[in-house]
Amino acid sequence: LSHLPPQRHAQPLPRGLRLRRRPTGGAAATPLPPRRNLRGPGAACFLFVGRGDMAAAPAAAGSGAGRGRRAAATVAAWGGWGGRPRPGNILLQLRQGQLTGRGLARAVQFTETFLTERDKQSKWSGIPQLLLKLYATSHLHSDFVECQNILKEISPLLSMEAMAFVTEERKLTQETTYPNTYIFDLFGGVDLLVEILMRPTISIRGQKLKISDEMSKDCLSILYNTCVCTEGVTKRLAEKNDFVIFLFTLMTSKKTFLQTATLIEDILGVKKEMIRLDEVPNLSSLVSNFDQQQLANFCRILAVTISEMDTGNDDKHTLLAKNAQQKKSLSLGPSAAEINQAALLSIPGFVERLCKLATRKVSESTGTASFLQELEEWYTWLDNALVLDALMRVANEESEHNQASIVFPPPGASEENGLPHTSTRTQLPQSMKIMHEIMYKLEVLYVLCVLLMGRQRNQVHRMIAEFKLIPGLNNLFDKLIWRKHSASALVLHGHNQNCDCSPDITLKIQFLRLLQSFSDHHENKYLLLNNQELNELSAISLKANIPEVEAVLNTDRSLVCDGKRGLLTRLLQVMKKEPAESSFRFWQARAVESFLRGTTSYADQMFLLKRGLLEHILYCIVDSECKSRDVLQSYFDLLGELMKFNVDAFKRFNKYINTDAKFQVFLKQINSSLVDSNMLVRCVTLSLDRFENQVDMKVAEVLSECRLLAYISQVPTQMSFLFRLINIIHVQTLTQENVSCLNTSLVILMLARRKERLPLYLRLLQRMEHSKKYPGFLLNNFHNLLRFWQQHYLHKDKDSTCLENSSCISFSYWKETVSILLNPDRQSPSALVSYIEEPYMDIDRDFTEE
Repeated sequence: LSHLPPQRHAQPLPRGLRLRRRPTGGAAATPLPPRRNLRGPGAACFLFVGRGDMAAAPAAAGSGAGRGRRAAATVAAWGGWGGRPRPGNILLQLRQGQLTGRGLARAVQFTETFLTERDKQSKWSGIPQLLLKLYATSHLHSDFVECQNILKEISPLLSMEAMAFVTEERKLTQETTYPNTYIFDLFGGVDLLVEILMRPTISIRGQKLKISDEMSKDCLSILYNTCVCTEGVTKRLAEKNDFVIFLFTLMTSKKTFLQTATLIEDILGVKKEMIRLDEVPNLSSLVSNFDQQQLANFCRILAVTISEMDTGNDDKHTLLAKNAQQKKSLSLGPSAAEINQAALLSIPGFVERLCKLATRKVSESTGTASFLQELEEWYTWLDNALVLDALMRVANEESEHNQASIVFPPPGASEENGLPHTSTRTQLPQSMKIMHEIMYKLEVLYVLCVLLMGRQRNQVHRMIAEFKLIPGLNNLFDKLIWRKHSASALVLHGHNQNCDCSPDITLKIQFLRLLQSFSDHHENKYLLLNNQELNELSAISLKANIPEVEAVLNTDRSLVCDGKRGLLTRLLQVMKKEPAESSFRFWQARAVESFLRGTTSYADQMFLLKRGLLEHILYCIVDSECKSRDVLQSYFDLLGELMKFNVDAFKRFNKYINTDAKFQVFLKQINSSLVDSNMLVRCVTLSLDRFENQVDMKVAEVLSECRLLAYISQVPTQMSFLFRLINIIHVQTLTQENVSCLNTSLVILMLARRKERLPLYLRLLQRMEHSKKYPGFLLNNFHNLLRFWQQHYLHKDKDSTCLENSSCISFSYWKETVSILLNPDRQSPSALVSYIEEPYMDIDRDFTEE
């Protein structure tokens, strides 16, 4: 049945510009592109910033056809296709002709009489005959007037079908055996429209042909509707690289911009090879001439073109696979995404305009209460009805006429078959414009986030600071980013409050991801504070009689947040108020943790401790008995950074965990998953080692009283952690998420080496192996892990720096310890091979992946 149109999963319309479809059964339609990230609630939508052992990974745009812009919702299959075709079936012959390049392939190969006769039987809605006329009236010397009239006839036949397809309001009883979009494509309509659109690239006697913007709009709309409904059309268009590049030139006209951007977005979403922006004619001029609304919509396209393709950047991919891919990439030079990022950054004023878009204030002419209620009602209506072209035209015509000429029903108006009655007319409400503003900011923040993690990170950081992105977001925090709303507001049908599919929720998450990327291992993180808070950091250092942090002294006070509270303090306030089951907890903890990453700063820790952060974390871990592994991991990582080397933090911990019952709950959470808690175990182990070498009454008091330090100080406890950390990872399963287990095990052994107890620890591991009836299994595995460690970290300057800064142990000591453990001399008391009996030796296994 290859002649039949295959079933297709409907794809949601571009957010902010297309109306919304109702999700059914499968993955929910999401308003964010599937950008890869650290695992967590809504993780499929974002970037990845590694845990403390790894540098930030570049953003990925997804894989294969899914590399595009959305996680498509499943829709019901088209019904009523009829039975198996008779020999000589015309549709079968057309499909075979298109596949083979021989025989019938276009409507022009039939007579109008024949097509009319067959149309009576097959009910093709007259589309083949219209295409025949379109061929005849679209020749090179045509004035295209009649051609445009024919397009006006074809357009509604396809747009209504696409409308019904995406909203799943298609009637059970089919009036036609085949959908109009399928017939349109089968008789060569798609290829013909591509030829018509590209006529301006043809010159006759030195003069280029021209077609009107209105005709281009009709062609683009028809192509898009066909892409929505018919499998394979978008992929075919994506293979026409000259056509894809040409589409960018159509965005120079405001009249065709929206339709062009919509089609490009869908095409790039399935294109196997990433397009290079430096191949777009006059890119700098094109982007510079965009108004702010166009630039915001253009960011939707940029989100695909500047994000690395998914070749192993997701934390679920092994480090082996990632290393192999990176070696391959180095031999090929800069990736298309890196080239595209550089092309954008070379456009004068590009980053500045993005910062202005991100911090632009939303009109406050609508009262807060009425806005929220109106927005919720409109969101409900949008979810129930899809008018495919209406909202597109509104955006264009609003700029031309200063008011929307397309009418919508008031919220709550009666509907039939998902389409609104137009008897009661109302202009596009202010709340809809505000919702668009929210959606625009999503796109802009994502692009800024990707650029912050690219090769030109320092350049982007300087520009973002100069153009005051952080103070601008701080001013929007209460009124837009984290504004209060009712429990039911902005939740789509079929979704729950924690679903990350509404603009309101995705804006919050994307904002937190931006803060995470901005703060991670960069001195500009102090721009998240205001002048008063920076003075507080200086006062903390002065009181503790320690040198003031150089980055604080170097911070340009004219670029920091203004107002009573800085952005970090505002984030802490909402974090402490977040409900126990909220998915935001994960992202909030990651954003705050990124502020603490890098070289440990006592002043930074005390700044957060004074605001009750440690007590909040312990409440979530112990008293609320959090069950989410994602949230627990982020809270353990944050707690480790907050407490590391800080005597005051351990005193606060002991004051909160003041009973054996509480401490046992805390230990239970730690031991339930060492992949999640090992960073905390590492920080406590490092802190214990430092405290034991200090002569101070305050430190001695903490060492004698703190349950956690006493627990970690026991050799059986350390050996238990060490055995399990090595046992739960293998070279073939190492990822950016669990490689921290390997480094935590190394920290335990490095500290043992300092105390000349390394042979003791290795001997104990050997005994534990034998007690488990698996002699050699653990130490062979550890040997392979350390061999991989050498390959991975000795060639990763950023990752090795992260290890050094987070542990306060020089990287040379890390390398020496690994070399000692891998010493092949079986007489060495500190070599792993000395503790693996000959019959069980298996240390030369090749673990590389081709």
